[in-house]
Amino acid sequence: MTTLIEHAKLPSATSRSPHRSRLLGRDILRLGTAGLRARPTRAVLSALGIAIGIAAMIAVVGISSSSQARLNDELSKLGTNLLTASAGTSITGQQASLLPDALGKVSLIDGVESASSTAALPVSVYRSSLSDPDATGGITTMVADHDLLNVTSTTVRSGTWLNPATADLPSVVLGNTAASRLGIVSPGTQIWLGGQYFTVIGILDPSALAPELDTAALIGAGVAEDLFGYDGSPTTIYERSADDAVADVRSLLAPTISPQAPGEVDVSRPSDALAAQSAANDAFTGLLLGLGSIALLVGGIGVANTMIISVLERRREIGLRRALGATRRHILAQFLAEALLLSALGGVFGSVLGTAATGIMALINGWPFALPPLAIGVAVGATLIIGAIAGLYPAIRAARTPPTAALNS
Repeated sequence: MTTLIEHAKLPSATSRSPHRSRLLGRDILRLGTAGLRARPTRAVLSALGIAIGIAAMIAVVGISSSSQARLNDELSKLGTNLLTASAGTSITGQQASLLPDALGKVSLIDGVESASSTAALPVSVYRSSLSDPDATGGITTMVADHDLLNVTSTTVRSGTWLNPATADLPSVVLGNTAASRLGIVSPGTQIWLGGQYFTVIGILDPSALAPELDTAALIGAGVAEDLFGYDGSPTTIYERSADDAVADVRSLLAPTISPQAPGEVDVSRPSDALAAQSAANDAFTGLLLGLGSIALLVGGIGVANTMIISVLERRREIGLRRALGATRRHILAQFLAEALLLSALGGVFGSVLGTAATGIMALINGWPFALPPLAIGVAVGATLIIGAIAGLYPAIRAARTPPTAALNS
């Protein structure tokens, strides 16, 4: 070290340049990477702490955005113009009922494009006549209108839907969950419904806007009248209207169905339930983002710790550079650049991991990949800010180290 100092061209009082010493950008970059290259394992481990926090934040945002995109696509296909009207409770707390002409009245409302209905029957459904009478499986028997699937945007998974011919026969269409609970995998099987065997002619796909159909055994009005005394009174009415008429139709449904007691009719919009579910998911996403931020903060502390140790280990280097003419500003820039590079390394690596995690989850669940580019930009920007904060104190400490004290340490 003495030899290096003796051969160094120290500026004298007579040869001192009038221009202020400058450190070029490429020199700062070279000096900043020197420490990282000298201790690659430590650099990688420190950057990993940042990477984990960034990956967690990006993955949470990406997965939430992809899930939201899937929901938006689903609502676009199903439509948000479906309203349901069902019998509520009277002012005395008793269960109200809809009149048999309620569906016809709804169809006459201006703006209504299509309407259908279901009626729940107090009839139990079993796999066979030998099944335990208490093992109903939560399956509800419903009388279904022929246009029900079109109005609710529900599709048939296998078999066929009820038609004017099968509606008068002991035939039944099962919802997706009902078929699973009964152990029915294909049409043609018979089930025990209301004290006699019905033939399963179809199984439905899950219904997003009418989930009550998933646990239903759906039969026609004709056979329901013959066997179970069905009087034609619906339990729930489904209607589709033009998008710009939804609000007006919603306000008219209850008074149209029951002019004397509109308060006994409950009107809902199924898409609102899906939106509420999305809002609940957003709250959970906020919690996960908080956890990711904590992980990012821990990573920043790791960077600060690494930089402090680096300053302590390189005191002789700092003293030598100061003796050769480096200013405090040069030393400050060197160690601050090293902290920023270390954080940027973790930020880029974490962004790659978070993006990959989002892509994998979207692929597994069949969601569209939706990761806002702003999320990556904010994440990388956050790492640089944390890196600057984490490296500021060690850099200032290095810059204030006296050359003589550093060389003698």
